[in-house]
Amino acid sequence: MTSIMTNNSASAALATLRSINSNLEETQSRISSGYKVESAKDNSAYWSIATTMRSDNKALSTVQDALGLGAAKVDTAYTGMNSAMEVVSEIKSKLVAAREPGVDKTKINTEMTALKEQLASIAESASFSGENWLQNEEGNTASDKQIVGSFNRAADGTVSLTKLDVNVTGAGGTILIDKEQAANGILTAGYLGSNPDATAAGTLAADWKLIDSSTGTTVTASVIGLTATTSDVDIEEMISVVDHIYSKMTDAASGLGAVNKRIEMQNDFVGNLMDSIDKGVGRLVDADMNEESTRLKALQTQQQLGIQALSIANSSSQNVISLFR
Repeated sequence: MTSIMTNNSASAALATLRSINSNLEETQSRISSGYKVESAKDNSAYWSIATTMRSDNKALSTVQDALGLGAAKVDTAYTGMNSAMEVVSEIKSKLVAAREPGVDKTKINTEMTALKEQLASIAESASFSGENWLQNEEGNTASDKQIVGSFNRAADGTVSLTKLDVNVTGAGGTILIDKEQAANGILTAGYLGSNPDATAAGTLAADWKLIDSSTGTTVTASVIGLTATTSDVDIEEMISVVDHIYSKMTDAASGLGAVNKRIEMQNDFVGNLMDSIDKGVGRLVDADMNEESTRLKALQTQQQLGIQALSIANSSSQNVISLFR
């Protein structure tokens, strides 16, 4: 049956051409954007996963910034601690020199006074971004510090943060001068001259202290210093106390070094993790350009053939005219 009202061939050719044009538009979109899943309508499951993981990667990028800030704080504290250790070592040398018969102890004390002032200056200056891990000001309660180390997402979707702890106040802590609670500072605490190891940092009654905090809760002890009449026994006790202080500072510096190494390792891990997430997301949503270019050429050929088929189908109805000639 031939009809001029309904052209089934043209309708079929037109439907095929529309399908080809739709596929061609989709392929061109993938090529121009680089994504096979650009929005939720392309693949809602993959799009959801990719969007979440991209958000997590941004959080991990912020974690890297936090690790960098934490590393700067640790480096500042370590540099201050290392400098302070050199000064304390020098004070110990002065005390050893003072034990020699016939030396001028008052002149040595003048040098020691300058060295103790240098210690106070180092502790006060070791500040980064408003935080000082070597000195606690009057009116503040010193506390341990934490550095954000990682952003985690559990299997059930809950998120959490991994934090790196920095020991500031406890055994092996970094506080050198505590102006609020002197007994908590390595340099402001009191120590027994006969056995410095037996004196806890929180003990307020002791024989010797290296620096007088002069504010807050002070320590009942004599400040390490020399006069012309200082006895050899006292000098030996001072040497013992200063050596103990140096040992405590060494422990604190070791702790800071360990934290610094942990930050470095964590920063490398976070960077590798971000790269892995990027690769995983890419496998889900990135377009394969080799495949898409091949598909594009095929669809362009199909489009040309579809147009030709539609043209043939449209011209078939004109052949009816010849029946009436």
